[in-house]
Amino acid sequence: MVQRVVPDVVVRRLTQYYYALRHCQERGVEVVSSQRLGEMLNVTAAQIRKDLSFFGGFGKQGIGYHVGSLLEHVQRILGLQQEWPVALVGLGNLGRALLQYPGFAQEGFQIVALFDTDPRKVGTTAGQLVIRDNNEIAQVLPAAGVRIAILALPPDEAQEVADRLIQAGVRALLNYAPITLKVPAGVWVRQMDPLLALQSMTYYLVRVTG
Repeated sequence: MVQRVVPDVVVRRLTQYYYALRHCQERGVEVVSSQRLGEMLNVTAAQIRKDLSFFGGFGKQGIGYHVGSLLEHVQRILGLQQEWPVALVGLGNLGRALLQYPGFAQEGFQIVALFDTDPRKVGTTAGQLVIRDNNEIAQVLPAAGVRIAILALPPDEAQEVADRLIQAGVRALLNYAPITLKVPAGVWVRQMDPLLALQSMTYYLVRVTG
């Protein structure tokens, strides 16, 4: 049987559905309609039903979705029923802030390896982990089973580090560097640059406020 290709935009919306369902569950809601979910997320009910159809049949017409059951399905689809070891590369101000963010561990993303090139940092500890040199990526990550990495690096270092990480088995990169990474097929990148996001929004503000 030919497997349907799920568009990336659907996967992104699936994470929104996950948190909306958790919100419902935390408030004791047992059944929710696609219409109600759509109102919560500013998405049409038809879009929700279409997105979920990529993964099977859920809910009953005229009744809605059982919140607990659908939440478990979405959690399994997204791979959130397990813990994911993560590497963090770059221990500057941004990297240290990310290391201290409790949300990663709370959601199953456990930072288990730290890397930097600054000799003043290498060998010291941060968050109970020893900061290793970037040259050790190939030795450390395969043994730790790391497939996800966060890059908090200057743009001139990001591509080289990304190449090292990919060679070490990493297949998902959360990139905070303001550069578009070149990666092979089978590697996924999410760009997370707050400055670029702000700059794109000011385009609209100058047209509204003058």
